[in-house]
Amino acid sequence: MILIFDMDDTLYDESTYVESSFRAVAKYLFEKYALPKKTLLKDLIQVLNEHGRGHVFDEVLIKNKIYTKIEVKKCLSIYRNNIPKITLFDEAKDALDRLNGYPKYLVSDGNKLVQSIKANALGTKIYFKKILLTHRYGTKYAKPSTYCFNLIKKLEKCNWNQMVYVADDPNKDFVNLNPLGVKTIRVLTGRFKNQKSKKGYDAIFHINNLSELLPLLGISK
Repeated sequence: MILIFDMDDTLYDESTYVESSFRAVAKYLFEKYALPKKTLLKDLIQVLNEHGRGHVFDEVLIKNKIYTKIEVKKCLSIYRNNIPKITLFDEAKDALDRLNGYPKYLVSDGNKLVQSIKANALGTKIYFKKILLTHRYGTKYAKPSTYCFNLIKKLEKCNWNQMVYVADDPNKDFVNLNPLGVKTIRVLTGRFKNQKSKKGYDAIFHINNLSELLPLLGISK
């Protein structure tokens, strides 16, 4: 059995990364413009929640009358380079510890610098044989592409039905793995936990958190 895990909202609460990095941006703006950090942080989170990702820094800088394209780039750089204060879910750490002896891999989408910083901050290296950040291979190989999963299959010389994938996003994580026979498991944590998925997109199995993973896999130790 080859175990593969997603990272964001599967192994830890991604909102803690966002808040930690927003705090770094708020600190920078406070030091440069003497704007209140708490208000800036509140504004950043509010814009994200109301409008999603993409133009958070633009809108907050415009609101505070300090918008320039250069300042947006600076905020984005601070956000992406921040060393965040994040930790694994207790259930994730326990499951990974108890799965010692099983080959485990991490597959994660997103900016390769950001994802690398997150993986290091979480201390994931000790748990996984290999960490595959999809954007290192090219953005076209981000999920739902099976490219990185095929790399694992070749490394392990295994069949698709010997692979287990644990992730949280029903929009992309499982749709191309299900037809191959991979055992897909959706953990109902994070921003997608209540989302209904399109036909064929959801995982075969659902668990509420990673404390339910080992019983589902039939592992008693």
